[in-house]
Amino acid sequence: MLPAEDLFVCVYVLIDDAIARGAVAIPPRPGPAPACSDAELLTIAQVRHLPGRRSEAGFLAEVARDWAHLFPVLPHQSEASRRIRWLHGASGQFRAHLAAGVPADDCQQIDTSALPVRHTSRVRGPDGWTGPGGLHARFGRDVAHAEWFYGFRLAIKTDLGSRIVRAWSIVPAAVNEREAGTALLEGCPPTWLLADKGFSGRAYAAEHAARGTTVIVPPTKDQRKTMPTALQKIIAEWRNRVETSFKEITDQMELARHGAHTFWGLLTRTAATIAAHTLSRACLARIDQLT
Repeated sequence: MLPAEDLFVCVYVLIDDAIARGAVAIPPRPGPAPACSDAELLTIAQVRHLPGRRSEAGFLAEVARDWAHLFPVLPHQSEASRRIRWLHGASGQFRAHLAAGVPADDCQQIDTSALPVRHTSRVRGPDGWTGPGGLHARFGRDVAHAEWFYGFRLAIKTDLGSRIVRAWSIVPAAVNEREAGTALLEGCPPTWLLADKGFSGRAYAAEHAARGTTVIVPPTKDQRKTMPTALQKIIAEWRNRVETSFKEITDQMELARHGAHTFWGLLTRTAATIAAHTLSRACLARIDQLT
């Protein structure tokens, strides 16, 4: 990773250029222009998630202490938090802009991961964790960690090779994974779709075959008896790539410990984290193209 000062400058230039080109649209608002620009705040939000800094207030204090020459007029933490939430759509546009610069793979992956918002022992009836369209925090099963959780799920679609996130959404904790996956696949369907066992089934495979997509899922116990070992290893290695993406987003970038207090805070942190992950993957993909 670049030194912190170079990273701030690089990300700011990318964001400011995307705004100037219209790839990132900042909605107009009344009143005078703020002393700290939207591009500066988006830069701080993106850079914060690259090394996985959990505390927004702590990172703003670090920026004010160590990089005041780059950001001479920082807003108070409460104002910065409010404006960053208001800019969550801009984070999504920036992610889409970065992803568009890298050709999509013919093979893509879909999966979901737990996004807890409260410890299960502290849930006492209805709460304020409510999103648009009747989306509410609920109990769900985290198979990866063999435990129950209370919150939502993060559903993502990524390229197999570059591992760039092409689409994502926050869905109910007990969602039918096939429904969540179908929503992510709207638009141009991939040639190959790699998914976990929750997406297996003849009807699901036939539905996507009609759209020109071949669904690949890990073999069942009976299928492993006749499937070549080499093919089983290839499927397992491919599945590990999406697990690696989730580990980077939820663990290394600390999204699993997001610290949000409302759904909109969670949405803002998720959008910024995935944009930061896309930034890192897009840069690596361009380096690969040059070598």
